[in-house]
Amino acid sequence: MAITEIEQLIGLLSKLPSFGPRSARRAVLYLMTKKESHFIPLIATMQQVAEHVQTCPVCGNLDTQSPCSICTNPERHAEQICVVEDVADLWALERAGAFKGTYHVLGGVLSALDGIGPEELKINELIQRITDTHVTEVILALPATVEGQTTAHYITDKLLPLQVQISALSRGVPIGGELDYLDDGTLQMAFKARRTV
Repeated sequence: MAITEIEQLIGLLSKLPSFGPRSARRAVLYLMTKKESHFIPLIATMQQVAEHVQTCPVCGNLDTQSPCSICTNPERHAEQICVVEDVADLWALERAGAFKGTYHVLGGVLSALDGIGPEELKINELIQRITDTHVTEVILALPATVEGQTTAHYITDKLLPLQVQISALSRGVPIGGELDYLDDGTLQMAFKARRTV
């Protein structure tokens, strides 16, 4: 039995994060019933993005211009670089609006189990960026996992000779978080990162 175009579309959508076969089927049905207002504009926009999106050669962000709109923005603080694991983290920080410097996307974290060593990450590019520019602070915004912390320690060791300030995001109780629902690691980190009020 041949696979129809609709089944092929459902199969492709079901491979996306947060989509399974049922949610993909619902999305396809919705798009087909809203063909003029949603489906056709979505196809056109996806085609444009596929043709124009590129990886920024400076920071690793995804954008339709190169260098990206963050790196070329004169209002950003170029002397600060926030190091993140991937573009999703960069976008999350931008959405929060808390950081006005520039970024550096590593493309992952060190993981012996997955065979990811320093050569697979953009650590050398980070060192080169710091050496070539007037960076005064590197902020490590890496995951609070064993791999993330291992990567942070490795980068810290590599950056020490460059005499640049190295900081990390604090960890602990989230805004609106109730202590009873937090895991032990988060509570321990909150106590270690406590400050005077």
